[in-house]
Amino acid sequence: MAVHDAIHSAETFPNRLTRRHGRWWLYGSGALIVALLAWFILPGFFAPARKPPSPPPVKVATATQQNVTVTRSTIGTVVSPATIQITAQVAGRLLAAYFREGSIVHKGDLLFQIDPAPYQAALAQAQGQLARDAATLANDQTDLERYQTLSNQGAISNQQLVTQAATVKSAQGVVVSDQAAVQAARINLGYTRIASPIDGKTGAILIQPGNVITASSSVSAQPLVTIAQVQPIKVSFMLPQNLLADIQNQYNQGHLQVAVAMAGAPGGFERAKVDFIGNAVNGASGTIELRADFPNADMRLVPGQTVTVSAALRQIPDAVVVPRDAVNQGPESSFVLVTDKDSKVWSKPVTVLNDDGTLDAIQGDVHPGDKVVTDGQLRVTSGQAVRVTGGKAASAPAGP
Repeated sequence: MAVHDAIHSAETFPNRLTRRHGRWWLYGSGALIVALLAWFILPGFFAPARKPPSPPPVKVATATQQNVTVTRSTIGTVVSPATIQITAQVAGRLLAAYFREGSIVHKGDLLFQIDPAPYQAALAQAQGQLARDAATLANDQTDLERYQTLSNQGAISNQQLVTQAATVKSAQGVVVSDQAAVQAARINLGYTRIASPIDGKTGAILIQPGNVITASSSVSAQPLVTIAQVQPIKVSFMLPQNLLADIQNQYNQGHLQVAVAMAGAPGGFERAKVDFIGNAVNGASGTIELRADFPNADMRLVPGQTVTVSAALRQIPDAVVVPRDAVNQGPESSFVLVTDKDSKVWSKPVTVLNDDGTLDAIQGDVHPGDKVVTDGQLRVTSGQAVRVTGGKAASAPAGP
């Protein structure tokens, strides 16, 4: 019996040992799971609370109120009021030029001298012919007076008197013709001195002294030089016909002015009044031509030059003005972001009345003194708090 109990005890001992190890493995696994859960969950309870994100930074400008001039910019061309090609009116050898190429000349200044000798000789010949025929006329008139006396005495026939009267008239005609020849010869001699007909700037000399030139009536005649008037000078430009009402209103009031951007000019612009409006609209382009006279005192404007022209078409009194960067384009209309005293931004729909490339004149729920966002709009939405990092007032730039 004792042996049986020993054998039974030996058989059950491994089973009890196995069950004891199973329980320890189960307890260890549970403790490990609890430890892992504590590792991942407990820090969330003891970690510090996250700070809310700081308001996005923006830059602002102050809306102002001022009178705004509505301008229209376009491309214009500088045009000389008078461009003259100087040609010879008589043929001959060109002796000298009395100006420097590209210089300013005035009306009446001597430009060229053609050899006058042939024309002086022609004048002397015409004057000699006139003197001879004048003497013949004087003699014929003396004979006519004698014939009249003899006719009164009945010493000659009436036919002789009539014939002598006709001789006198013929001689008178010859003298008149000779006088015209003298005048023509004197004019041709004057043509050998070529003077400037206008004030202007000369171009290059196209025929140099020493060459034999032909008269302007000749097919092969070439100009000697070209003179262009540059003081004053005109600027021609085109504007769309849909602006005609504004153009005519300003022109009739004497307020239609233009400014041409010109480096080095006072304020960077040359200014003038429009003194010409075309008499027809160009059917192909739908535009009308305008011209303005510029004094061009420093001769910065050159014929043929292309310039940018800004025309003042009308005035907007007491307009609300903001920087162009403050106006945003929405799906339905333009809008401006305005900041309030609590540094929150609010979207305000506006209508742009004028855009000069720097400032916009607007109409809407924006008032002078309001702070409008000019930079950082993409980071904010209406009603959001912002952090203002800089600002300035919207003021009109120095320009047209």
